[in-house]
This record gives sequence, C-alpha cells and structure tokens, in this order.
Amino acid sequence: MNTVEWSESLLLDFPPMDEVHHTFVDLLALAQTAPDETLPQAWSAVIDHTVRHFGSEDDWMKRTRFAAADNHIMQHKVVLNVMREGLALARAGNVAAVREMAGELAVWFAKHTQTLDAALALHMRSVQSDLPARRTHRTRTHPAPAP
Repeated sequence: MNTVEWSESLLLDFPPMDEVHHTFVDLLALAQTAPDETLPQAWSAVIDHTVRHFGSEDDWMKRTRFAAADNHIMQHKVVLNVMREGLALARAGNVAAVREMAGELAVWFAKHTQTLDAALALHMRSVQSDLPARRTHRTRTHPAPAP
C-alpha cells in the first residue's frame, strides 16, 4: 500500500494551505495505520477535515477568481464523493477496500498538491495583499505520527 508521509516536497510557501495539508497528511497516516475496528472512525476524521480543507480552497478560488477554479473544484467534489463511499464500505466491514482507497488517496494528494495546489498557492501569494483580512485558524489538531 502507498503510505503518506509529510515531506518538504509538499510545502507550497502559503502557510494557510501548508498547515491544512500537514493536518491532512497526519490524519490520513493515522487512518492508514488504524486497526480494522477503528478504521471507520479514522476515515471519518479524514473526511471531516477534508470537507473543511477543500471548502477553504474552493472559497479562495471563488473569491479571487482563480482561472483554474472549475477543474480544481471538480476534483475536490469527486474525491470527497469517493471518500464518502469509502466510509460506507468501512462501516459495512469492507476495510480492505478502504485501505486500498487510502493508498490511492495518498498518491493523488501528492500529485494534486504539487500541481493544482501549487498553482493555487502561487496565485494566493500574488493576490493575498488585495484580499480583505480574514482570520485564519490553525487546523492542525492532531499530533504527527511517531517516526
């Protein structure tokens, strides 16, 4: 299975995005290592975080009229729908399918971060001074897994 691990290659030099991405990686890693009996709860935590994560990015794209917003937002919707299907599978006891899904999500996330999110981060850095001040909150609420 493809595992997820935080690395410098995921940094985009846009702190609000980097923080939420780091939390995502931490939660996905916890789900990947969760025992079968707690996998549904761990996967649900990944989904809950991802809803907020993608919602923030979608909001940034809409507010700043990001040129590639439609494609990026559509990817978010598709991934969330698949993740929700995974939660139903986990709750039905099909943890093998969810573990495979988690591995594929790890691969997708790295590619998505280094392509679409990298472009969004560059855009956000360029328009950041033009945006009304909005308080950002630290989303990282879970400790990183031990090495």
